[in-house]
Amino acid sequence: MRVLIIGGTGLISRGIIKHLLARGADVTMYNRGQRQAPIPGEVKAVHGDRNDYATFEKTFASQSFDVVIDMICFSEPQAQSSVRAFGGRCEQFIFCSTVCTYSPQTPGRVIVDENFEQNPVTQYGKDKVLCERVFEQAQSDGKFKVTNIRPSSTYGPGNPLIDNIEFNAVAWDRMERGRPVICGGDGLGLWVSTHRDDCGKLFAYSALNPKTYGQSYNATRERNFTWRDFYREGASVFGKKVNLIFMPADWIVAHDPKRFGVLDGITRYHGAYDSSKAMRDVPEFRCEIDWPRGAQETLEDVKRRGAWRSSDNDPVYESMIEKALAAGVKPVEA
Repeated sequence: MRVLIIGGTGLISRGIIKHLLARGADVTMYNRGQRQAPIPGEVKAVHGDRNDYATFEKTFASQSFDVVIDMICFSEPQAQSSVRAFGGRCEQFIFCSTVCTYSPQTPGRVIVDENFEQNPVTQYGKDKVLCERVFEQAQSDGKFKVTNIRPSSTYGPGNPLIDNIEFNAVAWDRMERGRPVICGGDGLGLWVSTHRDDCGKLFAYSALNPKTYGQSYNATRERNFTWRDFYREGASVFGKKVNLIFMPADWIVAHDPKRFGVLDGITRYHGAYDSSKAMRDVPEFRCEIDWPRGAQETLEDVKRRGAWRSSDNDPVYESMIEKALAAGVKPVEA
């Protein structure tokens, strides 16, 4: 099986490549060559900028692949370029979409499946919907078979670890030092975190699986938990308990809209998803890495890379803590 990955060095791509190689696939990746390959020597590399559409399309004009997996398509023009590049040159096109394409409203049964309304609030989600439509039209036109895969919060070595209010969270250092941590709302919002190696299975084993042709899938582990669970189990990595200070999302975001943008657009809403359709059609997709074990692995990697974010000299966060305590807000043990 000849597979091309557009991207290939990012978080989820590392999990995908691991499982593709286990399947014996011949893997090539296309990217700018600015990051080290996940497994040097075992994956071929072609370097270039996908946003240079003419060169990108010319690069693959005389090549064909069984499967193309596009991990870095974020706009309608990029999607249209991919169709021009690979239409008629691959059997299956797998697009990395996102659960951010769904409406933020909570469905009647709480858990979001693939049939839920796609009415996103973030520009990221809106653009991904447009990409999905481009690829679905390409399938209707006979260009290739398309599979849309929608990950949620995915984590693992090589990246910082998210929390409820920011992507590169200072909360982990605060937990390790026994300092209180801020959480939006009441901590009872639902969330799911999926390790990149588990998420990568769905991409790798969807490849050339006819059941996945023309389908969209959520790519999340089975367990949805609350933010209180998230912090409590995360703090267990340090053998600590964590005290949470619950504050309204708008209050937190107002202190630094850019820094706390993930709370504003994503984590203030429930994020609970059903991936049973994926597990039905791709039986190899089983999530085996639980949150505490995955968090420990990720945080140890952050320290090894010297990317640990200290909670010292963080006047914004400290002022928020001081204001909340002065207003009479009591820390709550997760």
